[in-house]
Amino acid sequence: MNNNALIKSVEGAVFRKIAEAAALLKTDAFVIGGYVRDQYLGRSSKDLDIVTSGDGIELANKAAELLKVNKVSVFKTFGTAMFVYKDWQVEFVGARKESYSSDSRNPQVSPGTIEDDQNRRDFTINALAISLRKSNFGQLIDPFHGVDDLEAKTIRTPQNPDITFADDPLRMMRAIRFSAQLDFQILPETFEAIKRNSSRIHIITMERISEELNKIIMTEKPSVGFYLLDKTGLLDLIFPVFTALKGAEFVDGKGHKDNFKHTLEVLDRIAPNTNNIWLRWSALLHDIAKPVTRRFEPLTGWTFHGHEFKGMKMIPSVFSHLKLPLNEKMKYVQKMVLLHLRPIILAEDIVTDSAIRRLLIDAGDDIDDLMTLCEADITSKNQAKVQRYMANFELVRTKLKEIEAKDNLRNWQPPVSGEIIMKAFGIEPGRQVGLIKNAIREAILEGTIHNNFEEAYQLMLEEGNILGLTAIKQDFL
Repeated sequence: MNNNALIKSVEGAVFRKIAEAAALLKTDAFVIGGYVRDQYLGRSSKDLDIVTSGDGIELANKAAELLKVNKVSVFKTFGTAMFVYKDWQVEFVGARKESYSSDSRNPQVSPGTIEDDQNRRDFTINALAISLRKSNFGQLIDPFHGVDDLEAKTIRTPQNPDITFADDPLRMMRAIRFSAQLDFQILPETFEAIKRNSSRIHIITMERISEELNKIIMTEKPSVGFYLLDKTGLLDLIFPVFTALKGAEFVDGKGHKDNFKHTLEVLDRIAPNTNNIWLRWSALLHDIAKPVTRRFEPLTGWTFHGHEFKGMKMIPSVFSHLKLPLNEKMKYVQKMVLLHLRPIILAEDIVTDSAIRRLLIDAGDDIDDLMTLCEADITSKNQAKVQRYMANFELVRTKLKEIEAKDNLRNWQPPVSGEIIMKAFGIEPGRQVGLIKNAIREAILEGTIHNNFEEAYQLMLEEGNILGLTAIKQDFL
C-alpha cells in the first residue's frame, strides 16, 4: 500500500483538518500506531492516535474547532485529549520519551520528538507513523522497518527486548495477544526475552492483565495465545488454577485425558459459534475443578465426581483473583459450569419430557448458550461417537423447543407462591409450605399437571389435605 492510499482510506476531512490545526499552532502532527498498522493489513479501524511535537490537548481543541466537534474529553494528568468525529475516535498526545524504574511500569515522562515517541513503542509494527506536515503530508515514517515485519508477519521490539519488557512487562502479554490476533510469529529472540522477563509480570495490576486475557479469549483461535502464555511461563504466574489442569496421569494402564489440552480445544470449538465473552469464559472454566476432584478407583479408573458442583463454587475465587466482575456475569458463568454435564447426560440416555422440563427450568433463558457449550465439549477423536452425540443433541434441542412451546417453562416461577399457600391454610413459613411447593413443582415437571395456576391450586388443596391442613381462604381462583 502506498502512502497516498493510507491517507485516502480515511475520511480526508479528519487528517486535513488536524494538519490545518497543527499548522495554525505552528507544530507538527503524526498519525501513529494501530491505525497505520491496520491500514497495511487491510483491517478495519476507527481509532486514530495523533502525536504532536506540541501540546496534545491544545491540538485536540483546535482540531475539534475546525471539525465543528462540540465535546473534547481532556485528561490533564496524562496530557491527552480525545473526541469523537462521526464514527471516528481521535486521541491526541504530545510526543514524549520515557524512563522506567525497576519496581514500576509507570514511567517518568518528558517531552520528546516523534523519533523519541517511536523509540518507546512496544513493537515495530506499532511504531509506524504518517506525517501530517504540509511539506510531506502522507509520508510514512518507519525507522524500525515495521512494514517489513508486517510483510513477514513478525512481532519484534524496536529496542532491546529485555529492556522493552523489563520497562513495561504488560508488553509481554501484548506480544502474545498480537501474535494470536494477527497470526504473526514472535521473533525467537523476542520470545526468549519474554521467557527471561516473565517474573516481571507481578508489577502489573491484574485488571490490566485480564484486559489482555479477554482479548486473547476473543481471538478466532484462543488456544494459540494460551499455549504461548504457557510456553513463556506467564500463564502459571497469572492463572495457576488453570495450569493445574495440565497432564494425563496413568495407574495400572488406565489414564485420563489432559484436561488442559481438552479445555483449550473446547474453547477453540466454541469460538466460531459465539462472541459472548462470558460463554467463552465458561468454556475455559467448565472443567476447572477436575484437578481437585480427580480420584482413581480400581474398578472404574479415573473419576471426577462432582467437578461441576465444585467448579461452580470455585468461580468466585477465580473471578476475584483475576479482577473480573463479581456480578451477574460471574453468576452466568457459574450456571454454565454447574449445568454443563446435564445435556451431555441427556444425550447419552433416553430423552424424557421430565428431564427436559427440569433442564429448561434450571437453565432458563441461557439454555441455548448451554447447548452451545455442551456441543463444544465433545472433543473425542472417535468420529462415530461424536456423530452419535451430535445427533442426540439435535434431538435434545428439538425436545426443548417442543416442551417450551407447550409448557412455557423458560424462566419458570411457581404458579402458586408460598404466600398464597400460607394465606390459604392460615399457616406460617415452615416445612409444610416447602412440601406443598415441592409437590407442585414435581407434578409440573413430571407432566402430571399443566404449568398453570388453576391446576396447581387444586393440587395445593390436595397436598394440604394430606398434611392435615384445612383451607380457610379459597378466593384466589
